[in-house]
Parts: sequence; structure tokens; C-alpha cells
Amino acid sequence: MRGGPPAWGRGAAWWTGTEGGRLPWRSTVLVTVFVLVGSHFAAHGEAGDRLDLDAFARVLLFVSGAQLLWRQRFPVTVAFGTASCAAVYLAAGYPYGPVFLPVALGCFSAIVAGRRRAAWGAVALFWAVHALVGHWLYRYLPPSGDGPVPWGQEGIIAAWVLAVVAVAELARVRREQWAQARREREQAARRRADEERLRIARELHDVLAHSISVINVQAGVGLALLDSDPEQARTALTTIKAASKEALGEVRQVLDTLRAPGAAPRAPAPGLDRLPELVEQAAGAGLTVDVTTGGERVALPPGADLAAFRIVQEALTNVVRHSESRHARVQLRYGKGALTVTVDDDGPASHAEAGGSGNGLAGMRERAAALNGTIDAGPRPDGGFRVVAELPLAPAAPPAASSEEPR
Repeated sequence: MRGGPPAWGRGAAWWTGTEGGRLPWRSTVLVTVFVLVGSHFAAHGEAGDRLDLDAFARVLLFVSGAQLLWRQRFPVTVAFGTASCAAVYLAAGYPYGPVFLPVALGCFSAIVAGRRRAAWGAVALFWAVHALVGHWLYRYLPPSGDGPVPWGQEGIIAAWVLAVVAVAELARVRREQWAQARREREQAARRRADEERLRIARELHDVLAHSISVINVQAGVGLALLDSDPEQARTALTTIKAASKEALGEVRQVLDTLRAPGAAPRAPAPGLDRLPELVEQAAGAGLTVDVTTGGERVALPPGADLAAFRIVQEALTNVVRHSESRHARVQLRYGKGALTVTVDDDGPASHAEAGGSGNGLAGMRERAAALNGTIDAGPRPDGGFRVVAELPLAPAAPPAASSEEPR
């Protein structure tokens, strides 16, 4: 269910609540005028059988209708107030007419507001007074010479009361359903926002971790060779400039989605077609990367293509940071319905402080889990480190992310 009528969507309808956050003046005036005018015509129709309307009768009618102005803020008071005014009006012998309308609206509002006992109590009060007056107290109350009310009329009133209560209960249930649907939509929107923030954070981590690692290595090379080998230092600075420029471009692309929600990115998301650029950047950081491909290559879905690229990027970044090896191997194997990405280095592990957030492997696992894929990362028996990712080539619902410790 997408939602209810506009009035319910604003949290109030003309018969139960405030209009635009204000007291419902227009609906209250309309009901009050209708009750006064309708009772005036009813008095002409019942002339001789009931008392004519006098000042007291009109005050009762006015007060009964005017109370509806506070039916949302004080539903219990309004329910009993309208029922009391109507009971006194009928007990005084004044003519029937639309005097029942404020009672119906007052009890309706109380039920919709969740005050069911109060609404039933107000209805019971009105009904009890009407029965007492109509069958036992009529001898002592005006008009003189009045007879008892037929019991059939009590059945009509009972049917009227049950109809009002049934409609009010239905309105209350629908209102609760619409409120629940609105809460679910808000929760879904918050969940999507959280997922989008996580995606952006992961993208920024992968982009910055790789580029800054390259910049850090090249800055060290440049400082070491600045005096002894200026040409090699110049090459290191050129690599730093290229890496920083690419990082700025990718960061700008990610942040563009924040400035223009829903807009298409200015540049396509990176994929395995940019693997040669990644290899070139790694070479600039002093890491030689061999890439091999097995199986029949197929076009990857955008999500799998981006995940595979980021996993290779993060794995190579970890080699630069955490391994003394200057050689890494990347293998892409296209199988039936899945792509297997393997990144190996020969080690041994470096014990120098490498910096970084320590969330590299956790981010890779989240990317794979988002596609219902798997990540297996750890030391190799013969030394070095291996990362193996298996990514399904068909879209799938994301499972729960792994909580293993990052490398």
C-alpha cells in the first residue's frame, strides 16, 4: 500500500483532526451551522409534538457543534461533551434533528484517536439518557402529555450507533495501516541512504588507499634520489603527479553523486578494462604485475566489473604496503556463471609501518558479499599472500557481510 488519501497523509482529516496544523475552523463552522439550521427546520416539522426552539436550545446546539473545534486535541472531553449536550437537549423536549451529528463526529474522532473506551462510554451515556427519558421519565419532562417512545425507535438508534462505531473503527484501522506503511517507507529510505553512504565510503577508501600508497612510495624514492639521481627523482615526481590527478578525478566522480542525487556520473565507473592502467601505476610504485586470463571472456555486469577492479586494486595496494616482494601475479578466470580473481605475491611480509585504515580486506569482502560472492585471503603455504575472489556474473540479493578481521 503506497498510502492513503491526502488528508490522512497529512496526519489529519477534516472530520478527525486539525487542518494544516491549525484548529479545524471551517469544518466546525460548517457542522455547527448545519445543526442550527437543520434543527430550525426540524422544529417546524415537529411543531405541536415537541417544544419550539428557544435561546437555551440554540445555546445547546451551538455548544454541541462548537466543541468539535477541539476534537483532535481533547477527543475524550469532546466525545462526552457532545453526548451530554445532545442528552440535555432531548431531555428538555426539543425537536429531533441533526443534533445527533456532533455526537457522531465526537465519538468518531475519539475512536480514530485510539480512545475507544471513551467513545463507547459517551455513546452509552447518550443512549441511556435517551432510553430513560423516552420510556420512564417522559411523564415528568416537557412537553406535557408526551407518550413513551416506541421500542422500534431504540432499534433505529442502536443501528445508527453501531454504524458510526463500525465506520470509526474501520477508519482507525486504515489510519494505523497508512501510518505503518509510512514508517516502513521512511525506514527503507534511511536504509538506502545508509547503504549509499557505505558505498561512497568504500569507493573513497579504495581510490585513496591505492593512490596514496603509490604517492608515498614514489615520494620516498624521489627524496632518496633527489641529489644522486635527479632524473629518477623527476620520474618519481611525474608518477606522483599522475597518481594524484587520477585520484582527484575519481574522488570528484564519487562526490558528484552527493551534489546531484540521481544524476548520471560524468565518467563511467572503472572496470577490468582499466586493468592496464592499474598495472602501470603499480609499476610506478616499483611493483611488477603479471596479468593472465583464462576461460572465455564475457561482458561483466557493472557491479561485478567494478568489484573485480576494486578487489585487484586493493590487493595490489596491500602488496605495496605490506609485502617486501616487488612482484605480483593477477589471474582472471572466467568460469560458468562466475569470475574468479586471484592475486598472489611471494612475500615475505614487511614489518614496517605501512599506514592505512586496516579495512582493506573488510572492504573487499563487503564488495564480494554485495554480489553474493566470496573472498578467501591469507598466507600461502610456500610464503607470500594470496587473495581469491569469486564473483557471480548474475545479479543476486546481497547476503550478510562477513565480520572477519582485516589484514
